[in-house]
Amino acid sequence: MKLLGCLLTANDCYKTKRTIRPKGVMVHSTGANNPTLRRYVQPLDTTPGQEELLTALGVNRNGNHWNRPGLDVCVHGFVGRLADGTVAAVQTLPWDHRGWHAGTGTSGRSANDTHISFEMCEDDLTDPDYFGRAYRTAVELTAMLCARYGLDPMADGVVICHQDGYRRGVASNHGDVYNWFPRFGMDMNDFRADVVRAMSDEDEEEDDDMVYYQTLADVPEYYRTAVDKAVEQGALKGEREGVLNVSEDLCRTLTVLDRMGVLDRKG
Repeated sequence: MKLLGCLLTANDCYKTKRTIRPKGVMVHSTGANNPTLRRYVQPLDTTPGQEELLTALGVNRNGNHWNRPGLDVCVHGFVGRLADGTVAAVQTLPWDHRGWHAGTGTSGRSANDTHISFEMCEDDLTDPDYFGRAYRTAVELTAMLCARYGLDPMADGVVICHQDGYRRGVASNHGDVYNWFPRFGMDMNDFRADVVRAMSDEDEEEDDDMVYYQTLADVPEYYRTAVDKAVEQGALKGEREGVLNVSEDLCRTLTVLDRMGVLDRKG
């Protein structure tokens, strides 16, 4: 997933500076035949990296983007096409900012108070290639957010779309994303399952990248003193005699503890 950052600092929602404790992710789709990110996202003169962002996003010459005052809507991100035609995600609010995306539901409550939100930029809803790439990017973005905030995507009410929110009484009556996903044989149950798989893939990739040291002699010198102390005190026993199979992360943690004097304490 390619993720850019272009906060909508001129939007009235951003200016409220209200925050939430994220409890879920709400997926929206725009309801307009325009898959380009530039339609909704544009940097200002004060936006860091403005020139690079304009090159990546393209220029909205109509001025109807969302980085301006006077709008009553704002989400945390968008998924859509960059200027070169590739699909990416862009963050438009801090993830813990209270967005304006769900409206008020029949319960009198709003997912604005609980859910991070993003819009998937719709095209004419007939292109399987664009749908597949946008869908995958949305899955990966949701997986990243669930991992960051310790959210279980399969738990009740955590990963939902706007229509799900309406049915739960926490959003206004919009049909997205059920106007789009079923055209390609998908629904939110598929989406949640794919988020779980994406999170599992990320965990496996992290495990594959982890460095392990089989013996004390393999441990780099700058970690070795701390690891040796942990072995001597019986805190680190390894798999069998002489074989530690200790990760670099654990070595780093032991080194910090040693610098705090923890490994010098007896009993």
